[in-house]
Amino acid sequence: MNDPRITQLANLLLDHSCEIKKGEKILIEAFDLPEPNLVCALVEGAAERGAIPLVSTKQNAVLRSLYQTATEESMQAAAEFEGARMHSCQAYVGIRGAANSSQFADVPHERMDLFQQHWWKPVHGSIRVPDTKWVVLRYPTDSFAQAASMSTAAFEDFYFDVCTADYAAMGEAQKPLVARMEAADRVKIIAPGTELEFSIKDIPVIPCSGERNIPDGEVFTAPVRDSINGVIRYNTQSRYQGTVFDHVEFEFKNGKIIRAEANETKKLNEILDSDEGARYVGEWAIGTNNRVRHPMLDTLFDEKIGGSFHLTPGQAYEEADNGNNSRIHWDLVLIQREDYGGGEIWFDDELLRKDGHFVPDDLQGLNEGL
Repeated sequence: MNDPRITQLANLLLDHSCEIKKGEKILIEAFDLPEPNLVCALVEGAAERGAIPLVSTKQNAVLRSLYQTATEESMQAAAEFEGARMHSCQAYVGIRGAANSSQFADVPHERMDLFQQHWWKPVHGSIRVPDTKWVVLRYPTDSFAQAASMSTAAFEDFYFDVCTADYAAMGEAQKPLVARMEAADRVKIIAPGTELEFSIKDIPVIPCSGERNIPDGEVFTAPVRDSINGVIRYNTQSRYQGTVFDHVEFEFKNGKIIRAEANETKKLNEILDSDEGARYVGEWAIGTNNRVRHPMLDTLFDEKIGGSFHLTPGQAYEEADNGNNSRIHWDLVLIQREDYGGGEIWFDDELLRKDGHFVPDDLQGLNEGL
């Protein structure tokens, strides 16, 4: 019998995230899962609702071989195969585990770039994201618990607590922040090593409360593409394409990253040189999930951290489009709570958040539990 927490999570994914309906096809894609319980619960739950579940299971070790041997022709062929399947579905659930979180670390950048350009962007960027009701999530594994510096049992308790949060209540608490972001023009951000200004005027603002990511908790928009000026020093490690990046620092001039440094400066600049849009920003978001408090080298969790924000080089989302196009979309996180060095966010001439805590009275609900 399934862990009741698995059943609860499956119901959340089917009903809240995908809003699955009778007759719809739902693709359940699972990567490196230690056991199939969640996949089974999703299959059975979809069938009970009259939907048609389709399942794809993948192993990162096999994907590594595909990426290592990638050619333009092989990646285009994979995209044709994967894209046809994605086109036929109305909903998508992507569940990612990892036996080894660094499985792709030794794949040459030019091969990973072929995957991003000819497989990921056509299938996921151009079909799944705009045309399906999709949700992606991680799955608790030993390596994931290790990255969070927790025992496996303690991490599983944390994982299910965070992933099955009251997302309806979260959505209500986000509404005043959405209104303030929609009314704002100039944004100023201050933190250790960071002094940055940009405009978000007339760019749509999107609250996220369990529809597309689990766990969730952010409100995102995008900077006006050429408006960013200044310097940012991120204080959260990021694993991207198998490599862990730390102490990432960007200098912006009129929206473009003109200097980029990190522990892996050469690899960092290779990624930013993937295409023209990779050196511009496609998303800016404020984290609002106060149950997630510390980074664990996983973007889906780290970008939601209470008291954080992320500023993302690369592709803009269609819902909050600033015109930036790229096959890169890299969420990099800066935590501004006092225990991470503090910082401020200003909207025009008003202090919105100080040391991770919202200042205006109408935003106090977002401080709960912080």
